[in-house]
Amino acid sequence: MVWKVRHKKEENCANRFVAVLFAAIIVNLGLYWLPDSIFGLEIKKVDLLSDIRKPSQGDTDNIPALPADDEDGMFGEPEMGALADLSAGPVIPPPLPEDNPSAQPPRRPAVTPPVPTGNDANGVTSDAKPETPANVSVGDSNKVDYLSNTLIEDFSTGHTGLRRFFAALDNINRLERPVRIAFLGDSFIEGDILVADFRAKMQEQFGGRGVGFLPITSNVAQYRPTIRQSADGWKTYSIIKNKNRKYVLSGLSFEPESDKASIRFQTVDMYPGLDEVSSVKFIYSSNKNTGLLLDSGGDTSYYELPPAESVTQYEIRGKFTQGTMRFRNIAGLNAIGVAFEDNRGVVVDNFSLRGNSGIIMSELDGESCRDLQRIRPYDLIIMQYGLNVASDSVNEYGWYRNRMVSVIEHVQYCFPGADILILGVSDRSHKRGGEYCTMPAVLSLLRAQRQTARKTEVTFWSIFAAMGGRNSMIKYVNSNWASKDYTHLSFRGGREIAQSLFDAIITEKKTYDSDEGERLVER
Repeated sequence: MVWKVRHKKEENCANRFVAVLFAAIIVNLGLYWLPDSIFGLEIKKVDLLSDIRKPSQGDTDNIPALPADDEDGMFGEPEMGALADLSAGPVIPPPLPEDNPSAQPPRRPAVTPPVPTGNDANGVTSDAKPETPANVSVGDSNKVDYLSNTLIEDFSTGHTGLRRFFAALDNINRLERPVRIAFLGDSFIEGDILVADFRAKMQEQFGGRGVGFLPITSNVAQYRPTIRQSADGWKTYSIIKNKNRKYVLSGLSFEPESDKASIRFQTVDMYPGLDEVSSVKFIYSSNKNTGLLLDSGGDTSYYELPPAESVTQYEIRGKFTQGTMRFRNIAGLNAIGVAFEDNRGVVVDNFSLRGNSGIIMSELDGESCRDLQRIRPYDLIIMQYGLNVASDSVNEYGWYRNRMVSVIEHVQYCFPGADILILGVSDRSHKRGGEYCTMPAVLSLLRAQRQTARKTEVTFWSIFAAMGGRNSMIKYVNSNWASKDYTHLSFRGGREIAQSLFDAIITEKKTYDSDEGERLVER
């Protein structure tokens, strides 16, 4: 029997496709021609050719005005109020109030403002080489181009912003403890990028060994090349997600999930001073009756951790290159981290926290931080934030400045013995007209950070300037000194910034030492 198969005549869909395509074009053109607002609601236009159209001069020069960093521009923008923290994602600031002097918050007494020396009236340097050298002296605060200045600016009265830190360095052999630096930041420094090379420079100059503080575990532990670390059986709490706990600088706390909780470490020789340490310190905030077993190279020792209801540090001395910590009777134990260091020279603790805008640091527990300062005195706190704030949709950052002023004041309360150095945001690029260029928001944010330092009378140093200023991130990416996201540094790029920061601190110390000498002569 023969079956006959009838083939249905294929239908020509070309005309239908053309019709759909034409309709889509008409709809998108209609969206592009929408008015700027409908019933008071601002409308974002659809531009099909945005990725290939060459920007107009107005677009490429859409850099926010950066007038002289005077007091008249400083605290006239609204507080963020009850807005959510930037840590949980980008936050759009509230609209600015009308230009009504009576609506403005009170301002500080007027002081002589510094005047930028850029190539235009707004203080923004052009792509051409500025007339002012990159390492312009900050002795005359009226002639500081903060977009290119690679030295530290000291906004304290009497140029004493780093006095305690420098005094500690000068007395480093008589302190009977290390000079400690807390390096706070976001993903820009996680994995010890930048911090590792800065630490190595400081320890080479002033002595010291070890990586310092480590959280019990972190999402970048396997990528951190300055120590090998792993942990099992711990539950992590973060100040970003779990705000009902008492946090110190790391913004993290840990609870063991069972008696099998453990911590393993092994030193490395990536930098001089990392291959061996003489002190291992276990830092915790509460404990009832926990025992710690440390197996270091086959030799196991048992220690009873003192009961505590506040931040406590238990130190084990010896020579350590590797080890495993295990615990008994873990009920009631709340851990913060472990420190691997020597009790001399300089210790640099990396307190990076991915997604941290800096604002969340106002929620550090004051009493717990003061307890930490008593057992681990910090002489300098470096604060690197901003990458989680800069956004193409936000041009004004006075609200961020106001919030960060409160953060700095809170940190000063928490750590009364420490000087503070604010790092201005790094360069960051976005794509415009098919080419990468500096995000306009970076310059507005940089100015706000500098104003924060001025208001709180602390010191300031610009990563943006150290990188080379506008569009420097492009050069970093092309040199493999930064990742292709045009935001984060590679270790090679971190080394460059670390060297610049170290040089700036040493230069500032020479100025301080000279000023101290003059004061002694006057006496």
